[in-house]
Amino acid sequence: MSNTSEKLNPFKNFKSDIPSSIVVFLVALPLCLGIALASGAPLFSGIISGIIGGIVVGMLSGSPLGVSGPAAGLAVIVLNAISDLGGFEIFLVAVVLAGIIQVIMGFARAGIIAYYFPSSVIYGMLAGIGILIVFKQIPHAFGYDKDPEGDMGFFQPDSQNTFTEIWNMLDYISPGVLIITLISLVILIGWQTKFIQKFKIPALIPAPLLAVATGIILNKLFIGNSTLEISSDHLVSLPVASSVSEFVGNFSLPDLSALSNPQVYVTAIVIAVVASLETLLCVEASDKQDDLKRVTPTNRELKAQGVGNIISGLIGGLPITQVIVRSSANQQAGGKTKASAVFHGVLLLVSIAAIPTVLNLIPLATLAAILFVVGFKLAKPAIFKKMYKQGMGQFIPFVITIIGIIFTNLLMGIALGVIVAIFIILRNNYKIPYKVKKHNASGQDTIRIVLSQDVTFLNKASIMKSLASIPDDTIVEIDASATQFIHFDVVEIIEDFEVNAKTRNISLNIVDLYKGKRSIPSGHYEFVENEK
Repeated sequence: MSNTSEKLNPFKNFKSDIPSSIVVFLVALPLCLGIALASGAPLFSGIISGIIGGIVVGMLSGSPLGVSGPAAGLAVIVLNAISDLGGFEIFLVAVVLAGIIQVIMGFARAGIIAYYFPSSVIYGMLAGIGILIVFKQIPHAFGYDKDPEGDMGFFQPDSQNTFTEIWNMLDYISPGVLIITLISLVILIGWQTKFIQKFKIPALIPAPLLAVATGIILNKLFIGNSTLEISSDHLVSLPVASSVSEFVGNFSLPDLSALSNPQVYVTAIVIAVVASLETLLCVEASDKQDDLKRVTPTNRELKAQGVGNIISGLIGGLPITQVIVRSSANQQAGGKTKASAVFHGVLLLVSIAAIPTVLNLIPLATLAAILFVVGFKLAKPAIFKKMYKQGMGQFIPFVITIIGIIFTNLLMGIALGVIVAIFIILRNNYKIPYKVKKHNASGQDTIRIVLSQDVTFLNKASIMKSLASIPDDTIVEIDASATQFIHFDVVEIIEDFEVNAKTRNISLNIVDLYKGKRSIPSGHYEFVENEK
């Protein structure tokens, strides 16, 4: 086996994947609970979907760094669906059906959609999510936890928005929480320095795990201190089962009698489409972060997500997608293969079953510090500098995507970025379908128009405007000798100009408009090499 193959083998990278899985687990835990809370679903349903997303989807997926679980982008859809359908068990039927639709989409090769998103928008998505993570975690870092973890929308469930939440936070600052945040940040940043990493034992301990352990210790030490004591509102809040039967009782079964309800099918289609789109976008983003530049098979990803959603719906979980925050945390923590995603799911399962009381001692401030580091790495200044150097055609959609994500939500921000990117493409096509060369010979103006290699219907308006602006009594040459692809509409415009030129005393010479080209059904003239 080659060195490269060994490097990609999930069974030979435990040294990297196990520490990264711990980091992803610590990030995923509060997000699973927060998204369930924002969705109006049982808290345990968020953990279920996190477990399924890690273990089931992780094993079936071909994504080396992608991590799946409940998604913030679906929270509003889930909240409304549970209310409209009349119950969580009925909603679970829609989740199962959505999974079936996704599997069908995978077999229908719908994953190709992922390749049509501009890289500027994908980088904008990563940077936008990074900035948003920082903004959303600031209140948690200071001790104001009214907005649940996992909420990524500008307008929040607590009737505030991202920025007013930070303003309101100033009235609720907890000294104990702030101390834990600062100490956690010192550990997370300082632990990665060359000075610390040169010692063997510290280098083996993941910085986030050390920060969490320190946060738990400080939380216990602050108990009884009226100034520093941390209330339960600022801690992780897992459901604790006192017995096996109570633990099993946290799982829910879908109400299959709802299969006769047409609204269930409508909800399933909405979930399938939105979840698939968010997954494909995150796949593109995860692949761009991969140091080895591996490419995820998108159709396989849709099938894996579909199977995950079928199982999640059958046992009481939320809809699953690949999620960028956990995937980014995985990459930044040094994950090498999909084993890290699977291990994080195992850790969720073991922790909720065996040590929920210990996990409930973790301050949200420590988790906020971990997410601060993740957010900064996603939106570090070097990314902005790189995109700016690539020109305004790349930089503007990048910035618009960021602004859209911060002030609306993930999907809306991406949609805005794509629209701007398409507009720039159309504008560029409008500007450069040909070159115009002017000179004066013997006192008479001569204009030579050289068409480019590809002339599409998008160039119609520009060419028509240019031909109409040519003055009377002019010598004009239209040279299509270098053109290999020209739309029939453009040919028709030139033919109309040829007729009109006779009435305006324009001497017109058309070079190779038809020669070497043939008409094809789509309405274009296509270059045919060596045609006789």
